[in-house]
Amino acid sequence: MNKSYCGYISIVGKPNVGKSTIINHILGKKISITSRKSQTTRNNILGIKTSGNKQMIFADTPGMHIKSPKVMNKVLNRSAESLIEDSDIILFVIQRLTLDREDLLVLNKLKEAQSKVICVLNKIDQVSDKNKFLPLMQRLSQEYDFLDILPISALNNDGIDELESLIMKYLPENEHLYGKDSIKSAHKDIFMVSELIREKIIRKLGDELPHDTFVQVELFNEEENIINIHAVIYVVRSSQKQIVIGRGGSTLKKIGQQAREEIEEYFNKKVFLKTWVKVKKNWNTDSDYLQSLGVGGSYES
Repeated sequence: MNKSYCGYISIVGKPNVGKSTIINHILGKKISITSRKSQTTRNNILGIKTSGNKQMIFADTPGMHIKSPKVMNKVLNRSAESLIEDSDIILFVIQRLTLDREDLLVLNKLKEAQSKVICVLNKIDQVSDKNKFLPLMQRLSQEYDFLDILPISALNNDGIDELESLIMKYLPENEHLYGKDSIKSAHKDIFMVSELIREKIIRKLGDELPHDTFVQVELFNEEENIINIHAVIYVVRSSQKQIVIGRGGSTLKKIGQQAREEIEEYFNKKVFLKTWVKVKKNWNTDSDYLQSLGVGGSYES
C-alpha cells in the first residue's frame, strides 16, 4: 500500500514580508488579499494543494505585532499563535538582508512552540549582490535549528517551486484530509467578496485610511447569469466615511468598479454590486465585536 503524506503549514512573520504573495503563488489562486499596508490578512484562510501522495493544507496568518496595544492586533496575534501550535510545518518569512527585533520576537514564539520551521528569505530581487546573504544565513543557523533556509523572490515567482518541494519533503505521514484534485480556498464565497472589496479600499486610499475598515456583505444572491451583491463598508469616524466616498461619490464608485471586475473574474459571472459606507464607532477596539465579525477566525467549508 502506498504511503500518503499530509500536514498543516502556517506562514508567519512580521507584517509586509510577502506571506500572502507566497501562498497565492503556491496555490495558483488568489485566496488572500495583498497590499503594502500591514495586517492586510485578517483571517486564517485555509488553502489546500495536493500533488500525488502529498497534500499541503495552508493557513495564511496575519502579520504579528508582538507588543501592539491595539485590541484588533491582539486578537490577530492570538489567532496566529494558535496556528503556530497546531501546524506541522512553519514557514518563517523575513525580507532582504534584515533580521530585526520584530523578526526575533516572532522567532521566539516559534522557539517556545518548538516548531518545525523552514526559513524563507523573501525579496532577494531587491539585493544585487547575493553574497550578502551568506552572513545572514549563518546568523539564522545560529538562532534556530531550521529545517532549511531558502532565498526566494515571491513577487517574481522565483524559488516558489523549490519552496513547495521543501514543504512536501517534510510533510508527516498522514491520510489526506481532502479530495485528490483539491486546489482550492476552503472558505465561503461571501467572505471572499468582502475581502476583495476591502483590498480595493486599501489599494485606492493608501495611507489616507488606517486599517479601520470592515466590509460586511448583506446580500449575496447568485442566479443563473448574475450575482447580486449588497455590501456595507464600516469605518470608525465620519471623516473616514467622507474619504471612502470621495468628492461626489467618485472614490466609492471607483472602488466598487474595481471590486466588481475582480469579483466577476473570480466567479466567472456577471456581478451587480451595490455599496454603502456607514460609521460604527470603536468597532476595532471591541474584542467581542471583532470575534463576531470573524476577525482572527478560520474559514473552512
